[in-house]
Amino acid sequence: MLEARQLAVSRDDRMLFCGLDFQLPAGQVLQVAGPNGVGKTTLLNIVAGLAPAEAGEIFWQGRRVADDPAAFRRDFTWLGHQGGLKLMLTARENLGWLARLRGLPVDDAAVLAALETVGLPGYEDVPLARMSAGQKRRVGLARLFVERRPLWILDEPFTAIDRQGVVELEGWLGRHAADGGMVLLTTHHEFAPGFPVQRLNVADFRPAPEYLS
Repeated sequence: MLEARQLAVSRDDRMLFCGLDFQLPAGQVLQVAGPNGVGKTTLLNIVAGLAPAEAGEIFWQGRRVADDPAAFRRDFTWLGHQGGLKLMLTARENLGWLARLRGLPVDDAAVLAALETVGLPGYEDVPLARMSAGQKRRVGLARLFVERRPLWILDEPFTAIDRQGVVELEGWLGRHAADGGMVLLTTHHEFAPGFPVQRLNVADFRPAPEYLS
């Protein structure tokens, strides 16, 4: 289980949210929702260890992440807006060096299988500079199937994905949860009816006016 307790964060002397709690057990997709500027990406950055919280703590499998952050990092894949991809490298090279950065052995067969899963068979040796925005996004998503971590933390993963890709991505998220994985994501995408997703509205944790005064 991933759990947040009493998180609080401010930006430019303005409190974005406080007292934020959530639990994300195995087998669940949790959508972080709310209007622009409410702190959705900030929340994901805090969970991933990319930004500090002013108060509160994150727990993973019942233990404080702060006690062993390296162990927590080994258990999740983070995909942000940029994806960490290099345009001059091929899809194969990008996935290979990203795997090495995570301390994983580079398994070329796994890389090829991941690219096939995301609909890019035959693109393994194409530089990303020659790919469309949607194809670049698919290369980034292939990391999920190379790294195979139990927790996926995804910031707007549906960006630049075409209609068919949206259906496929929903399927990947649903299967990952069904296999006992966990997904924490921000998205403005409306999931198909019946998709098993829970919602966390960050706006619900805005400080009350008297708190701000």
